[in-house]
Amino acid sequence: MDITLRYCQITVHDVDESLPFYRDALGLKVHKDAGNGVSRWVTLGSESRPGLEFVLAVPEAGRPEGDAGVLRGLLGDGALPMIVFGTDDLDAAFERVRESGAEVLQEPVDRPWGVRDSAFRDPWGNTVRIQQETAA
Repeated sequence: MDITLRYCQITVHDVDESLPFYRDALGLKVHKDAGNGVSRWVTLGSESRPGLEFVLAVPEAGRPEGDAGVLRGLLGDGALPMIVFGTDDLDAAFERVRESGAEVLQEPVDRPWGVRDSAFRDPWGNTVRIQQETAA
């Protein structure tokens, strides 16, 4: 039996307002734009990792209202788990995301465990890190 990661959900308050950050600033490609009449979600991915997608979805997508309410509060506080993207050119990715107007949390810095690392907040307060592997 082989288990693989299919997608990770990134919770946002508004899918349309989140697309410019994830699609344009990070360079992810839109794969699907779907909904069920109650909520809408968009899947995005990278050409270098086919089969792995990121789902932009509102707190109500596929959740009971009580859970959605808790998520809305956590999202507003910037308390949801971070997501970490990798790249082969951190400096270029950092500049593109900074130029998009994203809040910079950390400029690129070399870490002793073999990565060069930076951090931003997306439009809803989610922490997004971008890393590049380096020689440790």
